[in-house]
Amino acid sequence: MLPVAADPARLGAGGVAIASVPVDNYVEDFGPGSGSRTAPRAWLDSDAPSLDLNGTWDFRLHPSHRGLSEPPSTEGGWETIAVPSHWALGPDVVPASAERGRPIYTNVQYPFPVDPPFVPDENPTADHRRSFAHPGWDVERVLLRFDGVESVYKVWLNGTEIGVGKGSRLVQEFDVTDALRPGDNELLVRVHQWSSMSYLEDQDQWWLPGIFRDVTLLGRPAGSLDDIWLRPGLQADETGSGFRGRLEPVLQAAPTAYPVTIRVAELGVEQVFDDPSALAGFDVGPVEPWSAESPRLYTAELVSAGETVTLPVGFREVRIEGDRFLVNGAPVTFRGVNRHETHPVRGRVFDEEHARADLVAMKRANVNAIRTSHYPPHPRVLALADELGFWVIDECDLETHGFVFQEWRDNPSDDPRWAEAYLDRIERTVERDKNHPCVVIWSLGNEAGTGRNLAAMAQWVRRRDPDRPVHYEGDYTGQYTDVYSRMYPSLVEVEAIGSGVGPVSYTGPAEGERVRSMPFLMCEYVHAMGNGPGAIAEYDALTERYPRLHGGFVWEWRDHGLLTRTADGTPFHGYGGDFGEVVHDGNFVMDGMVLPDDTPTPSVTEFAAVHTPVVLSLTGPVLEVRNRYSSLDTAHLRFVAGLVSAVDGTPGSETELDVPLLAPGASAAVPLPGALLDGADGGWWDVRVELAADQPWAPAGHVLGRAQAERPVQTSPVVTLPRPAAVPPLVISGEALTLGPATFDPGTGRLTRLHGMAVEGPRLELWRAPTDNDRGASFGSYEIEGPEETRYGNGSPAPSSEHRWRARGLDRLVHRLLELRADPNEVRSTVRVGTANSGLSVEVRARWQLLDGELACFVDAVPSVGWGCTWPRVGVRLDLPGGLDQASWFGTGPAENYPDTATAARVGQFSAGLDELNVAYSRPQETGHRAQLRRLELTGTEGALSLRTLPDSSGHRPGFTWSRHTPQQVDRALHPHELPQSERTYLFLDAAVHGVGSRACGPDVLPRYALWPRAHSLAFVVENPTD
Repeated sequence: MLPVAADPARLGAGGVAIASVPVDNYVEDFGPGSGSRTAPRAWLDSDAPSLDLNGTWDFRLHPSHRGLSEPPSTEGGWETIAVPSHWALGPDVVPASAERGRPIYTNVQYPFPVDPPFVPDENPTADHRRSFAHPGWDVERVLLRFDGVESVYKVWLNGTEIGVGKGSRLVQEFDVTDALRPGDNELLVRVHQWSSMSYLEDQDQWWLPGIFRDVTLLGRPAGSLDDIWLRPGLQADETGSGFRGRLEPVLQAAPTAYPVTIRVAELGVEQVFDDPSALAGFDVGPVEPWSAESPRLYTAELVSAGETVTLPVGFREVRIEGDRFLVNGAPVTFRGVNRHETHPVRGRVFDEEHARADLVAMKRANVNAIRTSHYPPHPRVLALADELGFWVIDECDLETHGFVFQEWRDNPSDDPRWAEAYLDRIERTVERDKNHPCVVIWSLGNEAGTGRNLAAMAQWVRRRDPDRPVHYEGDYTGQYTDVYSRMYPSLVEVEAIGSGVGPVSYTGPAEGERVRSMPFLMCEYVHAMGNGPGAIAEYDALTERYPRLHGGFVWEWRDHGLLTRTADGTPFHGYGGDFGEVVHDGNFVMDGMVLPDDTPTPSVTEFAAVHTPVVLSLTGPVLEVRNRYSSLDTAHLRFVAGLVSAVDGTPGSETELDVPLLAPGASAAVPLPGALLDGADGGWWDVRVELAADQPWAPAGHVLGRAQAERPVQTSPVVTLPRPAAVPPLVISGEALTLGPATFDPGTGRLTRLHGMAVEGPRLELWRAPTDNDRGASFGSYEIEGPEETRYGNGSPAPSSEHRWRARGLDRLVHRLLELRADPNEVRSTVRVGTANSGLSVEVRARWQLLDGELACFVDAVPSVGWGCTWPRVGVRLDLPGGLDQASWFGTGPAENYPDTATAARVGQFSAGLDELNVAYSRPQETGHRAQLRRLELTGTEGALSLRTLPDSSGHRPGFTWSRHTPQQVDRALHPHELPQSERTYLFLDAAVHGVGSRACGPDVLPRYALWPRAHSLAFVVENPTD
């Protein structure tokens, strides 16, 4: 009988308890599990028999964990469910049903009262049942393996209690030998959504209960190998140009398993160990080392008396020398991403095809590293990382972030009652994944404060695996970790860390010196929520400048949106609050570079351009090539150069460049060939580096990086000034002014028709639909104080850019025509554009003139003083017919680009449909800007519009955005499907735009990319239609 505590509210007369509540039960205790749990071990590919128990199970959901019979009754109330799955998610769309609960997203806050280790009585609890026939194996033991169950579960087999499993994303095996019986066997698993372990799993993702990874019955023959660790060694050979490998076998097996043979056929290696005492390390001769750049794997075969295990082996050495992190003796730069396991329909249920596609897309984007935030992934993910080549920080299944709201009071990380659970989690992480060469760092967890239990985890890891460093970002003073890690540091702080000059946050002088002696990495940076992140290139430049900086991991790879439908069946990807949750964190779960439907956003292109392994830069007609690979030369690459026309942006002929073979870290200056120097003046040199042959993750010709530079003009161009029309073209009739192809409203000074099309404008636009980064407020604002002061501008929460813009009324400008002049050859207007309840204004002067038979427009925007905030944009808007839907432009592209996301942008001739120009971010926001527009043609069923721009006095040209919606309409929509149907399209010609930054969870837009109010000009010519 469990000890109970009487609730005073449940006492009868005289204080006699009429109900009692267990206080020492497996749902709410501190322990890591119980019963016939077996020791953690590696996840191995064995020829020993196994039985897949995935499939259709019986399912029954209870509203609470209280008062349930044990073992679960087999009578009544059963339906069916697929295993693996989450019971709150249906097979095609979520939620599964109102009766099965709902997915809940929180970032930091717990969706239940913080009262550790207790959880609410309202605790959805699901019984899962299936039968299977005894497999008839001739084995010594039978294990039942669960690869992932959220959050706590109890197991019965044939009515016998087997044990309790905890650690939602950690493998648990139970010995069921004695409970198994001939014939049919009945397996019952009771899963609880909330438990004491929920306090350790507050991991910025959906709370999704269920048996979501595989369930497998494992036969363990007599003489089998219980656990295997082939510890690889690597050292330079006597020539210094190659490597020799070594294997240190660490086996857990009974004496009856021997002799054990270890064979690596490709190396001609075969070692036989007759008994446990004979086990010893051995050399394997010359090997090719494993690295993320060249993931060379060898197949080892281990044969015992009872089974054969096949194990991929990668020979590599990880070590830290001073403040350098080295693999195979070479420094490594992490050009990485954080990766959660998420799928829009299946949640965290593993799908190997989807995972492989994820990792292939990463490789193509020049991603070389993955942090498994914030738990070990399905083990096959690490096998794919071994195969394709990634540096991996393997993170333990641990986060207690919600305790930050009570200043870390009662945080389990420093409470000895939780010590065993903490150690169990890191042990199961390390033991399962220890054979993967891709794993180069162990991470204790994420955002769990600090304390003795984390220190104990680090100590255990060092004893068990001294060859891999320990990471934990929350150890700001470096007391128990081997690398110094930070999340979302500003560029100023990163430079201070790299240079050793200036203060380091969260540390005193002595502690600051200690962490400065360690390799530094950013476990999270440039938060990729919505449009952005900005300034990736600036972080990369600092990493290149200071050797102790080892790069970082973008937060994060993909959005976590769950596919759902509106009441009328319209599909969309839901986020926090879309499923009726009371406690949630909104769209903060939509913070990836890839949309839920697998569509890469332009941030993927920008990341790839910044993080090219081979950097190209042009200084005049000389190309500098710099090899940033850690261990690869450039033999697998080719370099191609061509010209982009100055007339229309089209590419010309190309030539392959003769670039010398470059060793890792080497550079070369390569003059461009004469064919690219002769011919017409102007234009752009365009150079790219691409794969010379197919790779497992991309075909030959896949572009890894490129550079572009404007060619100088050698001859003085003949300037022909546009001439006004000889005959005054202005016509005034009734309520309209007509100037050539343009008709104006004399009441507003705006266009009403242009070349026969109904149009309206141009009108000043300062507003953009706020991006997620524009809405960010928690990291301070550079508008208020410069970035050199502290980490995040002023170092404390400050109003978001969106708040400041709305406060100035930029989303609701009011226009007043001051003057309209209709001269014989032109129309001039002056408009005062103001904001409600303020004296702030912009005077907009527009001049339309017919020149050489074409209509030209010149716009000057001059602001009043005293704005005191940045602007989102400054430009003009033209309202156009809805039937226009195709664009062709000569400017930057192909993807959207902003001042701080322009590394991937190049000048050229591009074309796209209207809907392709804009990104369907999970929450609608500003999108689609392209800079340095030279010519634009819009076509469709309702006509055509062609225009070319003219440079301003500094040579700058406007950019453009084209959308089906106004910024105000986009601003009001919370999801793409909520955008209204539109009968118009809207063309924005912007003299300048504000950067995007990463302030959704990170630094503001850097000052040099910020748009402050000042006078701007833009000009364009409307071309006459062609037949």
